[in-house]
Amino acid sequence: MQDNSELIARAKTWLAEDPDPETREELAKLIDAEDTAELTARFAGTLQFGTAGLRGELGAGPMRMNRSVVIRAAAGLAAYLKSKGRTDGLVVVGYDARYKSEDFARDTAAVMTGAGLRAAVLPRPLPTPVLAFAIRHLGAVAGVEVTASHNPPRDNGYKVYLGDGSQIVPPADAEIAAEIDAIASLDDVPRPETGWETLADDVLEAYLARTDAVLAPGSPRTARAVYTAMHGVGKDTLLAAFDRAGFPAPVLVAEQAEPDPDFPTVAFPNPEEPGAMDLAFATAARTTPAPDLIIANDPDADRCAAAVKDGADWRMLRGDEVGALLAAHLVSRGARGTFAESIVSSSLLGRIAEKAGLAYEETLTGFKWIARVDGLRYGYEEALGYCVDPEGVRDKDGITAALLLTELASELKERGRTFLDLLDDLAVEHGLHATDQLSVRVEDLSVIADAMRRLREQPPTELAGLPVTRAEDLTRGTATLPPTDGLRYTLDGARVIVRPSGTEPKLKCYLEVVVPVAEKPELPAARAKAAELLAAIKRDLSAAAGI
Repeated sequence: MQDNSELIARAKTWLAEDPDPETREELAKLIDAEDTAELTARFAGTLQFGTAGLRGELGAGPMRMNRSVVIRAAAGLAAYLKSKGRTDGLVVVGYDARYKSEDFARDTAAVMTGAGLRAAVLPRPLPTPVLAFAIRHLGAVAGVEVTASHNPPRDNGYKVYLGDGSQIVPPADAEIAAEIDAIASLDDVPRPETGWETLADDVLEAYLARTDAVLAPGSPRTARAVYTAMHGVGKDTLLAAFDRAGFPAPVLVAEQAEPDPDFPTVAFPNPEEPGAMDLAFATAARTTPAPDLIIANDPDADRCAAAVKDGADWRMLRGDEVGALLAAHLVSRGARGTFAESIVSSSLLGRIAEKAGLAYEETLTGFKWIARVDGLRYGYEEALGYCVDPEGVRDKDGITAALLLTELASELKERGRTFLDLLDDLAVEHGLHATDQLSVRVEDLSVIADAMRRLREQPPTELAGLPVTRAEDLTRGTATLPPTDGLRYTLDGARVIVRPSGTEPKLKCYLEVVVPVAEKPELPAARAKAAELLAAIKRDLSAAAGI
């Protein structure tokens, strides 16, 4: 444990280099007040640069997101690129509408320019998939997106892509982190005032032209949607894409339509969180004629959520349900290539691909892995991420996914059918695949470590009365997967995966049960059985993990 004088000295050294008046003032007050508890929290280490880049709470000090941390990250990335021979390559920088995002983007461009690389910044806050598209479109050697996606308002983040347009994976993350650690002082990092390019709307226009390609020529475009941007940057791009495609203009959830870094109407700006979709449901209820679906993007618009009318109420579809619907739609259109998903997503995709004679691959969690699958045609992850145009955007894309969903809704509408009817068809054809999640948000990260250790030392032998037929510690890797911090349990007719979240202080447990269904009348009983099994697995797993 460092003594207080050493702590104060470290804070003063950081303060002397901090280029941001706001965080300088914040840190100076903590030093003057000798607030050792808060200083200890901020100087306990450094934000770790990993395969998700950086993400954390805004504030002063090395354990927070701020301009000093971002400048070091950018300098480390520049040094990494130069070590790989990319000495004069282009780095494209995008950003969302969170607090400090534009500052972080500008600092990144300045650092790249000072390092002898070329830098180009997107013209304004735009969806993350536009940045992922721009990297490949412009032939860049790397890209940076400043975003904390669907994290709370106090957070921001720094996501890094390489020249193939997909996010970094090991060993690049560790190599960049080593370059960041090698930076002794911000004074060693040249940051010119000018020299980078601010892109015009050409890149956005090229992205929008590409979105048309995800739809089948001449397909119906009649479905009416209610849309929420969740206080993020998706609205203008999505409306432009829908207009180009010829869909009816979506009805906006007015309270959430414009970017607002405070996210005032939601506890968490994530469509999956309880209450986040309430305003969308209320908008749909008062819209006439009644909409066919509700679409939501998360704040940086790389995720897409959908809700449908279920009886008198609206129901959010699970990410796995949307993943299966999009897969079935692409199969019906004759898509060829590999269908891929992460290990935490429903095994239904594998059944759909097998029946269609398509290659199928399972990857570790995250689109950084899904995007690297050879011959990828479609990839998805249960956390509302869908890649429907891998040649254009090698990442999840909430805009093109929304277009494809609305095309499917239109085709079904023409036949007097709904998403729920198609999900029933898939359940009869492949078995009812029901998924759920046990997610525990913690203040103290040791709770997660303790739960993982407990499960490793005393793995459950049965859950919900179903014997565990196979228990895998994924830190050892498998024949098809590199090592990751996770546990996988295979049961008779069920599957469980437990892992710490890579982006939030959460322990996540992904549950799936498969109930055979011979014909449609059996579905209500199958759903009841699945719900009962999922509840029992959740209860038994909580006990086994001590959470």
